[in-house]
Amino acid sequence: MASEDREGSMKPVRLLVLGALRRRGRAHGYQVRADLESWGAHEWSTATSGSVYHALKSMAGQGLLVTHETVASEAGGPPRIEYELTQEGEREYLALLGQALADREPSLDVLGAAVGLIEDLPRERALELLRERARAMREWRASITAYLPEGTDLATWGPVGEVLSLWLTTADAGAQWTDRMIRRLEEGAFTMAGEEESP
Repeated sequence: MASEDREGSMKPVRLLVLGALRRRGRAHGYQVRADLESWGAHEWSTATSGSVYHALKSMAGQGLLVTHETVASEAGGPPRIEYELTQEGEREYLALLGQALADREPSLDVLGAAVGLIEDLPRERALELLRERARAMREWRASITAYLPEGTDLATWGPVGEVLSLWLTTADAGAQWTDRMIRRLEEGAFTMAGEEESP
């Protein structure tokens, strides 16, 4: 399983920053932040200006990124630091991407980040991960209903029934969305890694 954010559960900013840097090859913090803002990530995730710079420094310290100091600008500003993925950073990125796609219950911002970067995976790998997610969601749904008496009407169970109904609705919606993504990939949607015109 992929490593998680050092502070606990995976944060989308880590995945997004690695993905943005991988696509650029080498960039400074402002470029990474601008890329994420162009994707609207600052609206639906924790990828704010401060969190992007924190993630860059933190991951450089962990050996996931290498830094390059560039020449000071003609306007007299300080030299900028550019970042680039190391081999370990590449492995971490692909592991986080895979974890987020296969997980049956990532936070929506983590799943959103992974779906936005899905083209960085080969088609068969993406399908494998999404099928794993679909299986896990169906197993989760089955575990919710396994001990319910036959013919149970959750509306008569009060608040507990509403909790169970929420879980079942979430499992069904997640499985339906995942099945749709699987069908789209099987039908050739997107340009995946290794295919012509891949990003």
